[in-house]
Amino acid sequence: MAATTASNLQIAAARPCISSSHRVVRAGAAFLGANSKTVSWTKLTSACNISSLEPFRCSFASPPVKFANIVSKAMTESIENTPISGLPIDLKGKRAFIAGVADDNGFGWAIAKSLAAAGAEILVGTWVPALNIFETSLQRGKFDESRVLPDGSLMEITKVYPLDAVFDKPDDIPEDIKTNRRYTGSTNWTVQEVAESVKQDFGSIDILVHSLANGPEVSKPLLETSRNGYLAALSASSYSYVSLLKHFLPLMNPGGSSISLTHVASERIIPGYGGGMNSAKAALESDTRVLAFEAGRKHKIRVNTISAGPLRSRAAKAIGFIDMMIEYSLANAPLQKELFADEVGNTAAFLASPLASAITGAVIFVDNGLNAMGVGVDSPIFKDLNIPSDKH
Repeated sequence: MAATTASNLQIAAARPCISSSHRVVRAGAAFLGANSKTVSWTKLTSACNISSLEPFRCSFASPPVKFANIVSKAMTESIENTPISGLPIDLKGKRAFIAGVADDNGFGWAIAKSLAAAGAEILVGTWVPALNIFETSLQRGKFDESRVLPDGSLMEITKVYPLDAVFDKPDDIPEDIKTNRRYTGSTNWTVQEVAESVKQDFGSIDILVHSLANGPEVSKPLLETSRNGYLAALSASSYSYVSLLKHFLPLMNPGGSSISLTHVASERIIPGYGGGMNSAKAALESDTRVLAFEAGRKHKIRVNTISAGPLRSRAAKAIGFIDMMIEYSLANAPLQKELFADEVGNTAAFLASPLASAITGAVIFVDNGLNAMGVGVDSPIFKDLNIPSDKH
């Protein structure tokens, strides 16, 4: 079944994995800042206005010692007598391919913006049936407001590739898909063909992002899910990542990073997140650990996944109860605030940077701490415990 970004829904503590893209604007280095109460773009301040940064220095009163090599690898070139005001996320000269970008309000889009703000070049893969609408909206400026980066420039996407990650190679495409009018205008959209096209166009990439999923029976309880529906969820939401990394790994420069998006339903019961999607996300997380070992040993590539909290995206709205899940998170998470997509984007930028050079095989929760809770503290049972709570 064709993979859509619409089902990569992150409900109780995660978010839809749908994405969108734009053009790539090289926003220079970016900085990971302090806490922000609202949209956290302040965390990624474009370093376009800073020509370079001075590395850390050590000075001693004793006889001089050669400390020239003791420099943070994450720093940009030094500038004399200029103090360092933060720890930079510098992705200048890096190229990212983000699979699963189809509009401007999902996690994939937010990841693209954060990577662009840090200086990376952006390539995206968009589900074939959504390609025309996405490209038309991009060209007509409908996404311009959401393309704005911290320095005021607009994020650019260097190239948009048609992609359906359910199909590994042309021989896998069934006749009904080949003749489907939503596919007839596009070519070379299987995973193998897209990887070959990117190699031909650009030679290599440094960052690979998997931001797509589909569960055709996601609204059904597991006991009512068909075999085909269950296997389709695994194919589109889990194996698609294995295939993507398999085909793009030869293009990735050593030291690169691969990131996917998962869901807390992989390890917790989330009623309404059905159709085998819980199993698909559990498989994705297990595969992340195995792929971290294999890709790390063979190609020096780091592999991690982000488990995000509920976000009011177009994909999540399709499930029908995303507002309820956001309210649940506000009432029960340790941090009583709404999750913003750019908080996930900034985490991805960190994981893709040299600052995360020792992190691989990890599930990183970005959900205001909701995953840590064992009970819902908004239950009347706890009314006499005097639990601190913010009004929202």
